[in-house]
Amino acid sequence: MDWLGLRGKRALVAGAGGIGGAAALALAGAGADVAVADLDVERLTGLAAQGIRTIQAGLTDAGGGRECVARADELLGGLDVFVHAVGVNDRRPVLETPDDVWRAITSVNLDSAFWTGRAAGALMVARGYGRIVFLSSVSGLLAHPHHAPYAATKGAVNQLARVMAREWAASGVTVNAVAPGYTETGLTREHLEKPGVRAGLTALVPAGRLGTPGDLTGPILFLCSDHAAFVTGHVLYADGGRTLV
Repeated sequence: MDWLGLRGKRALVAGAGGIGGAAALALAGAGADVAVADLDVERLTGLAAQGIRTIQAGLTDAGGGRECVARADELLGGLDVFVHAVGVNDRRPVLETPDDVWRAITSVNLDSAFWTGRAAGALMVARGYGRIVFLSSVSGLLAHPHHAPYAATKGAVNQLARVMAREWAASGVTVNAVAPGYTETGLTREHLEKPGVRAGLTALVPAGRLGTPGDLTGPILFLCSDHAAFVTGHVLYADGGRTLV
């Protein structure tokens, strides 16, 4: 994996769930020194057992985001790569979405992206180098029913990445997003187990199957690498062709 140029790079992954955990292990496998931040102790313990440094932190307020990034910077001796893989969903029609559900989803998915991305970006801009990757979703482009708060946050994350990319490009910092299609993770497991859901979603994917966290690590590693030094402000759809139909 040395061809990626990630050996010795210092990386923080926000989110220890399916995609975040897979990204952390892939970065470590490519030779990076990796820390993962999450509130879930069980998830962190599982990654710690595989040699990943862990930080227990809440990221939905500005102070928490700053403290987490500062802690990672201290723990790793610097910060070259930041991956934001934090997300929750609650599938309901717009007219049946309570105020507190909207607030909870926007806080986790979007606020945490801004607070941590801004904190990581400040360090990287000052040092003249950085790679930032946000996990988005095809829901940021497609109008899936029963996804209003989630879709709104993912569309916002796409634009957040583009604006950060525009502002920080001259400082050697790239900012991109990876937008998965239907992917089997802890976030989607319960929904996929409902009668007919898995078959119905699979039928919408030209590749004929749902994605896995492993399908996303390649795109993430590429965007974190020096091979993507001239790629910034891009939303990379890793969706088996879902956005083609």
